[in-house]
Amino acid sequence: MPLSEHEQRMLEQMERALYAEDPKFATALEGSGLRTYTRRRVYQAVVGFLVGIALLMSGMVFNQIWIGVVGFLVMLGCAVLAVTGWRKAPKPGEQQQPGGAPAARQPKPRRSMMNRIEQRWQRRRDEQGQ
Repeated sequence: MPLSEHEQRMLEQMERALYAEDPKFATALEGSGLRTYTRRRVYQAVVGFLVGIALLMSGMVFNQIWIGVVGFLVMLGCAVLAVTGWRKAPKPGEQQQPGGAPAARQPKPRRSMMNRIEQRWQRRRDEQGQ
């Protein structure tokens, strides 16, 4: 479903505000920069996972339960970061749209329940607008 004109203007204003506030972060999230950013994040998560393993083993060797628990939590957090970062990374052949969504993917067909919810939402918006 395409964005309305009002939503597009709001999105453009938000993008301009992001560029004005933090241009370095905004350029890091553009196009192929997003791909390298997410790849770097995944690599950092893998290194953190290995540090968590080392902490877990140290806790076992020195018989310190709290070190083992901290190691496990570090491993768990880094695993979650790696998986979410890997899923969000655009594929090598995909182009990025200005909004940040990949252009190469086709939207999934909506189920009838989603159509009903969307129709209800549209009716409410129309009733409020009148």
